[in-house]
Amino acid sequence: MKKMLLKPAIILFAIIFSAAAAAQAGSGQPGDGKTGILLVTFGTTFPEARAAFDNVEAKIKDAFPDATVNWAYTSEMIRDKMARQGKKVHSPRQAIEEMAGQGVTKIFVQSLHTIAGYEYHDLVKTVRKFQHNPGKVEEITITGPLLAGPEDMAKAARAIRDTLPQARTSDEAVVLLGHGTHHPSNAAYPALMWRLQLADDNIFIGTVEGFPGPDVILAQLEQNNISTAWLMPFMSVAGDHVRNDMAGDGADSWKSILAAADIEAKPVLKGFAEYEAFVDIWVNQLQQAMDQ
Repeated sequence: MKKMLLKPAIILFAIIFSAAAAAQAGSGQPGDGKTGILLVTFGTTFPEARAAFDNVEAKIKDAFPDATVNWAYTSEMIRDKMARQGKKVHSPRQAIEEMAGQGVTKIFVQSLHTIAGYEYHDLVKTVRKFQHNPGKVEEITITGPLLAGPEDMAKAARAIRDTLPQARTSDEAVVLLGHGTHHPSNAAYPALMWRLQLADDNIFIGTVEGFPGPDVILAQLEQNNISTAWLMPFMSVAGDHVRNDMAGDGADSWKSILAAADIEAKPVLKGFAEYEAFVDIWVNQLQQAMDQ
């Protein structure tokens, strides 16, 4: 019954896939001009979370040694907070303009978001403006996010299975925590959980601000007679949501909610962008965009 209830989410997600795929259409081939890659993420102010970004940048530079690599944050709140700390971080528009001023004529924008939500679609709008008014940028295209289409969802499911805690026993659950959104693309989370549960009934995906929430996941854990659950971020970095909403000591954290239900929680403070299996998905997306 649990899996049958998720089927409407699968149908909705198929519609979102089509929209995301259409948004990824490029504007040309990489030719003789200077090529740049713009890595775009929501952003983080946590120094401990930088390991994820460093891993992504190293992998991208290794795969595309001839391209310049720049970063942009889509979160204005994060950019403002870092500015108060004396650290300059560009918005996507600012980063594209700066790259163009440096003589980069072909820009491949790689979204490091998890799903095609509000942040991703705002990024698509920014890229479209440069495509329609090219100026110094001759060609610009956008790829991503992590769950950009059915093939990428299958790859993400494999990456999750490959990075589960080695110490986990068969009677222990794994609860992955995504950010969540009120955007229809939130359907990606239950859709991915359904795919994972085809092979393992004790893998769950919850969200901080979307569906499923802690009450839904807790009910399923109790239904499966789970007494121990590993908590893992389904976010690229282990930032504020991971350290506070997932693993914090507050009464409303997922760790505390599970503990109140006599379920031992074992948090893993490691964003998925720290794992090669996930970064490889983005590398493949970029490679496909360049090959096209």
